Amino acid sequence: MKHILAIRHVAFEHLGTLAPVCNQLGFQITYLDIGFNDLKILDPLAPDLLVVLGGPIGAYEDNKYPWLLDELHCIEQRLAAKRPILGICLGAQLMARALGSKVYPNNATEIGWSPLRLTPAGENSCLKDLATCDFQVLHWHGDTYDLPIDTQCLASTDITKNQAFSYGKTALGLQFHLEIDVTEIERWLIGHAHEIAATPSITNTHLRTDSAYYGNALAASAANCLKNWLTHAIEQ
Repeated sequence: MKHILAIRHVAFEHLGTLAPVCNQLGFQITYLDIGFNDLKILDPLAPDLLVVLGGPIGAYEDNKYPWLLDELHCIEQRLAAKRPILGICLGAQLMARALGSKVYPNNATEIGWSPLRLTPAGENSCLKDLATCDFQVLHWHGDTYDLPIDTQCLASTDITKNQAFSYGKTALGLQFHLEIDVTEIERWLIGHAHEIAATPSITNTHLRTDSAYYGNALAASAANCLKNWLTHAIEQ
């Protein structure tokens, strides 16, 4: 059986609606939980797919979270070996840093649902499958990154220029949350209460309403998007 290892930083930011898709495709999923499991014993090349999930810290804060350097080392090895890797939110920022780019606070915090604009490269990528949900996705980040050398920008929003990038056929970084399971939105509202409170334009009511409206369509589109990407990434 094929194996997915997902690095998880907080319990409620897991593979979400992508997990059933992975199971259907014959993958066994294992989580490595930061703060509980030791990254130093990880063989970053062993799993068929490595997923680096989100979390409410900065990809540059290794002075506060020294284990970030171990995580970056794992990502660097994975990228150098051209083994399939998917980064979501913090995961995408760590991939960008591992590829030599700067990660830093964005001009504005981007929380809530809004549509992506695909670049020409994005229109020829797996992200084209998000057309069935009108490219409406959930954003939840205050940082951004410069586009790494030898990568392609796949999508943007008004607030964040680099919303997604590809590095060859085996590495995909997504700043937005493709994986969100909106039946668990209350866990996000609790876990990220400080960020919501610090973003005046966002309210819990607004997030609940939009999540109920857009969530199911995104889940269906995300499934096709992931299947499309994995078909090409795992072949390598």
